Amino acid sequence: MKDLHSFSWYAARVKKHMPKDAFKPVPSRLFGGLIYLLITVASFLIIGLFNLHPLINLVFSVVIGASFAGLGFLGHEILHGTVVRKPWLRDTLGAIAFFPLSTGPKLWRKWHNMNHHVHTQHDENDPDAWPTLEKISKMKIFRWIYRLPLFIRAFFSFASLTVQFTAHSMKMFFVYIKEFKSGKQTEVWLQVVLPWVTWIGLLFIMGFEKWIFAFFIPLLIANFIVMAYISTNHRLNPLTPVNDPLANSLTVTVPKWVDKIHFNFSYHTEHHLFPGMSPKYYPLVKQHIKDMWPDRYHEMPMTRALIALWKTPRVYFEHNELVDPNSGNGFGSLGNKLNPRSILPRKLFKK
Repeated sequence: MKDLHSFSWYAARVKKHMPKDAFKPVPSRLFGGLIYLLITVASFLIIGLFNLHPLINLVFSVVIGASFAGLGFLGHEILHGTVVRKPWLRDTLGAIAFFPLSTGPKLWRKWHNMNHHVHTQHDENDPDAWPTLEKISKMKIFRWIYRLPLFIRAFFSFASLTVQFTAHSMKMFFVYIKEFKSGKQTEVWLQVVLPWVTWIGLLFIMGFEKWIFAFFIPLLIANFIVMAYISTNHRLNPLTPVNDPLANSLTVTVPKWVDKIHFNFSYHTEHHLFPGMSPKYYPLVKQHIKDMWPDRYHEMPMTRALIALWKTPRVYFEHNELVDPNSGNGFGSLGNKLNPRSILPRKLFKK
């Protein structure tokens, strides 16, 4: 991994080509969130007030789940300060957007903005980075899990995407709560507990069966949609000692209408260069990156990225290799001999 540069090094070179408006907040993005919110409330009322066939309720579950995910993408954008700048308004709107995913704005900014973005793909400091072989070799449960064949691990890994965001969010709460000042800890607790109290309260109001369709299934769907993106953001990239977004991040491509409803969340390399810029301008950032560093930039269709995730393990060996501890096979990483079109392992070590 020679010639790595920090995200600020790239940003300084791209920024001079960007219009000034690109660095201003874009409050109009809230209209998309309002639509999702209205769809969610209307769907809740329909499920709650009418005794519909389960298949019809399931259709509404999909609609609510997609709306939960859309609100989550907007919440991510809001809490980076690209929609509104006033802290109290930013956190209030962010809390509303993240309410379905039960993630508080103060926790998110601590975990995501201040740690993941600053230490992206650092093996020790990024809370979202996957472990090294050295680390998992010390954990008995992981040693057992990685004895299972890769296709079985892949199946359960993809199934776990339906709960992974929620589970990781709760883990991050317990990791970071002690780092907040004592006067702020109560607020952080409230921001996590209040959504869950609301959703559990909804169970007693609607009854178990309707609650399953109105919240539980939509939460699984929202987790899967959000994690389909998050799992491709960095998990095919190497661990890096320098926070170089062109080395450690991946932009996926999706149909334009999907970009529209997901607030351009697919432009992830661009986001790591300019986390404080509205994603509205990321297509322009992408154009400049590809003009300046075409050989460094990583992008691929979402479907190809997900297939590559299925076929490769999530353990790092010497930072650049994705290794299967069970077989000793290595697959490389993006920029380090991983070819997503033809994923072929090579033996790194013998068991």
